[in-house]
Amino acid sequence: MPRLAAVAVLSDKDIIRNLELGHLEIGNYNDSSLTPNGYDLRIKEILIYGDNNTYEKGPVQIPPRTMFYVSTVERIRMPDNICAQIWLRTSWIRKGIIASFGKVDAGFNGTLTLGAFNAADKIIEILIGERFCQIVFEYLTTLSEKNYEERSGHYQHQDGLTLNPKK
Repeated sequence: MPRLAAVAVLSDKDIIRNLELGHLEIGNYNDSSLTPNGYDLRIKEILIYGDNNTYEKGPVQIPPRTMFYVSTVERIRMPDNICAQIWLRTSWIRKGIIASFGKVDAGFNGTLTLGAFNAADKIIEILIGERFCQIVFEYLTTLSEKNYEERSGHYQHQDGLTLNPKK
């Protein structure tokens, strides 16, 4: 049986080095969002499920037991040897927000649209521009045969809230 390699998470130094070399890009980068092992993504806009308005200003009130979507301020360009996990910041979890994100594939380029749910019994206010989730970068043990754009690329180059993939 082949031996599995351990996951190699990029540290803050690794992230900065990859940014400086141009391997990884974080558009609208903010140094205060850098963490020891990731980067906190900020909210550009919010769409509340059932409400056809996109909110780009102020505090947005998320009703109890309601699904909502956020898009990120940052545009991410992933190289072919790095993928990433997205994790909701624990400060939101403590308020009653729950979310299940996934991986950002090697080769992805664009902003991210993320779904979440207010599981609390009260309204939760979210400020546009606030840090919402952390992206944690990981090196691939080998290059993939085909990157995200070549495999599917349904959300490649998305900008802003994107709920339906490109055809």
